[in-house]
Amino acid sequence: MDKENNCCCSDDNLENQNCCEGQEDNCCDDGECADDECGECGCGCGHEHDDFEPDTMMVTFDDGEEKECLVLAVVEFENKEYIALLPEEEEEYFIYGYQEDEEGVELIAIESDDEFNKVGAVFEELFDQEF
Repeated sequence: MDKENNCCCSDDNLENQNCCEGQEDNCCDDGECADDECGECGCGCGHEHDDFEPDTMMVTFDDGEEKECLVLAVVEFENKEYIALLPEEEEEYFIYGYQEDEEGVELIAIESDDEFNKVGAVFEELFDQEF
């Protein structure tokens, strides 16, 4: 298997997309892992593996309560980034403007109903496609 052009997950669809591009040092050598063991190789190919750990972040809400939130998605819309977060033990997710720099992550409240509705529709469409 050519590590530069093939994903160690052996997914024929991903081989054409160079899923390990930039991650070659993390990919398995030929025959080192089978499909069901590929999560151990850290190839970064985007497959959901058995040892997949979702991204989370701690968020302090307006009432001062701090909760760990599951990062559902980050999307770019109209030249801005937005993030959908699902607080632990909650059923509804929250949408914020999102900026990340060397100092960390900043969540920005979306003040405009129109902007919120447009961004909400983007996330709804994304989640409908994924689930």
